[in-house]
Amino acid sequence: MLSRLKVTGMSNNLINPALKGFGPWAKTACQQLSRHSGLGLRANGTSASADEISHFQELAPTWWDVSGPQRILHLMNNARMDFIQQTLKNSVKISDPETYIPGFNYRGFLPPYVARNIDHELELAISKSQTEEKISVLDVGCGGGILSEALARLSNVKHVTGIDLTAECIAVAKNHALADPSLKGKLDYEYQALEKVPGIYDVVTCFEMLEHVDNPGQILRHSWLKLKPNGILFLSTINRDIVSWFTTIFMGEYVLKIVPKGTHHLSKYIKSSEIQEWFQQNEPSTHEILQTKGTMYLPLKGWVEHDCSDVGNYFMAIGKL
Repeated sequence: MLSRLKVTGMSNNLINPALKGFGPWAKTACQQLSRHSGLGLRANGTSASADEISHFQELAPTWWDVSGPQRILHLMNNARMDFIQQTLKNSVKISDPETYIPGFNYRGFLPPYVARNIDHELELAISKSQTEEKISVLDVGCGGGILSEALARLSNVKHVTGIDLTAECIAVAKNHALADPSLKGKLDYEYQALEKVPGIYDVVTCFEMLEHVDNPGQILRHSWLKLKPNGILFLSTINRDIVSWFTTIFMGEYVLKIVPKGTHHLSKYIKSSEIQEWFQQNEPSTHEILQTKGTMYLPLKGWVEHDCSDVGNYFMAIGKL
């Protein structure tokens, strides 16, 4: 069956060698699925293993090469920013008594031109609120700064602090930020562990990093401690299932080669349900799952969102009550 598989637009010379070893790889994937540790303890603190740090040390020099090993991350950044900005907009509470906020589905009930006027008025009120109440952001596992820089450029962001455990990535991030004068005073990077970061923030982000640390449960705990009341924790990682192994490791690393080999380990993937269970067990009365979205990379289209957040990659936003 596998020997007859054809993929449109891809050479058999590329596919067949990979498929030849598919059976043993699939067996290994199933073994990893059976011995996962989920959000459980793999080590103390919020550390990453020496192998993980070494891997990202090697990637650091090419972090900002949009056609290099981190190309897939650059492409994903637009999807991350869209998710963050839309969630932040949805979380704004309009208190201006002059702004009309219908308590019903006005778009399906009122004439289109009236609905458009209401939308416009709400957009203006939200924009005004965000401009007046600028936010502070902590970007955990910032790497070379792709997300940190994008966040710092937002008009409603006062300041971004990016932290990482790979010194080489922090050096790359600092150097790249110097090229944009508009970032001065709005963006800082620190080679520091999460639990040692002082202060609290309006927003904490943990994108594409939970699957690379030794104790993701501790990352969630300390991220929550760094979050102000009414703040939002944004995260993304990958569901631990055979579909994720096939798309992110087998296809992504070995067939399409759009992700450096060794970047991902199936046993360290985390199901979206496990994140929700962690909050239900550890912060039952202080959290609200604001949004969860699946996201998938399509070679001819880029990253697209979908509603199946229990398969493959996913974004999640959790509000602190």
